[in-house]
Amino acid sequence: MIQVFRSFNPLNVLWLVVVLFLTRLGYMIQVPGKLEFVFVEPFARLLVPVAYEYALSPGLNIFFAAVLILIQALLLNYLINHYNLLSKPSFLPALMYVTLSGLFSPFLILSAPLICNFLLLWMLFKLFSLYKGDNAKSISYDAGMIVALGSLIYFPFIYLFLIIWISLILFKPFNWREWVSGILGYATIFFFLAVFYYLNDKIAVFYNIWLPLGKKFPDHISINSYNYLLLIPVLLILVLCIFKLQQNFFKSYVQTRKSFQLLFFIFLIAGFSFYVNASFHINHFLLCIAPAAVFFAYYFLYATKKWFYESLFLLLLISIIYFQFNKF
Repeated sequence: MIQVFRSFNPLNVLWLVVVLFLTRLGYMIQVPGKLEFVFVEPFARLLVPVAYEYALSPGLNIFFAAVLILIQALLLNYLINHYNLLSKPSFLPALMYVTLSGLFSPFLILSAPLICNFLLLWMLFKLFSLYKGDNAKSISYDAGMIVALGSLIYFPFIYLFLIIWISLILFKPFNWREWVSGILGYATIFFFLAVFYYLNDKIAVFYNIWLPLGKKFPDHISINSYNYLLLIPVLLILVLCIFKLQQNFFKSYVQTRKSFQLLFFIFLIAGFSFYVNASFHINHFLLCIAPAAVFFAYYFLYATKKWFYESLFLLLLISIIYFQFNKF
């Protein structure tokens, strides 16, 4: 299957749909009777004055989530090929995104992190353009607004504001105006939110929005022990990708190197920002699958032993399907 997606063939979209279906089959057969969908934080609930949490049936919830995943996969694939990050056009980023999006059952339904992945991809389109772009101030301002919008939907997204500054460090010489522009972009959205709070006589509790940032980082998180087994092929592929990147790092273009560094920081920051939530939900790690998909795609594009990389991907795919059918 990897060999098929190594080529940039539009017919691969059909194969993507097949993989999308396979990685959701087990969950669709054993779907719960009711699925909740929350796409704004409690502090932004005033902006959506309707009861929407259970508006969709479980079947429609999974279907719309799958459609969003497919759209995001194609957007990511276009982004990576447009900026030539893999040096060769392919459909591997889309394949890896679809595959990783089926890793855990909470990934398969509509959620705030899933919606935020659209904003993350939008940010990446803008931030990758910094390298050759001249108007970094407007890009920084726009990215700040995107992070603010994401924070209204899913508060841990606020930490991706750091990515704006990291991008400026990687792609541009220091200019304090560009750094401040991101803050102004973020503040613009929350200024209007403050006005909305004021008009609804809620301004006294506006500061409560920021209280989760002061939470202590947890010593441990509770994850089903069988989920760790599912992470074994994921971690193995990540390790192989690191070695492959290390081999080719200084052979690639400067923009490519810097872009991969940016994706690495996004992966780390998105992963460690989970603690801001009132309670831990594994669907938070949907924010990590876009950078992880690019790393996976890089390895599978440049791996040389066909029997090994095909078997490795098949192991990952079978593991995902198996653990969906077996809840233990």
